[in-house]
Amino acid sequence: MQKFNVHKGLVAPMDRANVDTDAIIPKQFLKSIRKTGFGVNLFDEWRYLDPGEPGQDPASRKPNPDFVLNQPRYAGASILLARKNFGCGSSREHAPWALDQFGFRAIIAPSFADIFFNNSFKNGLLPIVLPEATVDQLFNEVAAFPGYQLTIDLERQVIVRPQGEEIPFEVQAFRRYCLLNGFDDIGLTLRQADKIRGFEAQRLAQKPWLAQSLAG
Repeated sequence: MQKFNVHKGLVAPMDRANVDTDAIIPKQFLKSIRKTGFGVNLFDEWRYLDPGEPGQDPASRKPNPDFVLNQPRYAGASILLARKNFGCGSSREHAPWALDQFGFRAIIAPSFADIFFNNSFKNGLLPIVLPEATVDQLFNEVAAFPGYQLTIDLERQVIVRPQGEEIPFEVQAFRRYCLLNGFDDIGLTLRQADKIRGFEAQRLAQKPWLAQSLAG
């Protein structure tokens, strides 16, 4: 998993409350058994005017010119500004995968659905909860200033506005530790690889018949 330390990026506004996971990555794209390739279908039903299917060439489709992520001023955005209850709906882990693979590193909103919130941390995506009034201010600033960027410093737990003002945010200590070091669940387990091998060796020494069972 990619580490998250300090990130500066262009902000794109998603000015809708209750954005659910089926809007983030529609159900027909969940058929893939791979963990990659979902970014091209992020917000698919909003980004395109024609229906999309897995494996379809995005270049052959009709983009919706009114959708925020299709507007040139937000091309390359890596911070998504959203409204309350972002990521509600089903628990699909494909939602943070799609956001990450599109290029987003962080999402700022007044609230998130619990399962989406947890899945985001496990996949290197930083969800930041801020007061609704602060989020409103950020929406106004993004609208007023093309090219609006924010700097997110996870170590210090602050968002730095272009004029230098800092907005503090809270992150649970263990989640912060994992993101700073790039540890997903597998990475955390592999840190104990020597202990795991030692345990397996000791167990086989005490119960040698297990070797035959494992081989079979």
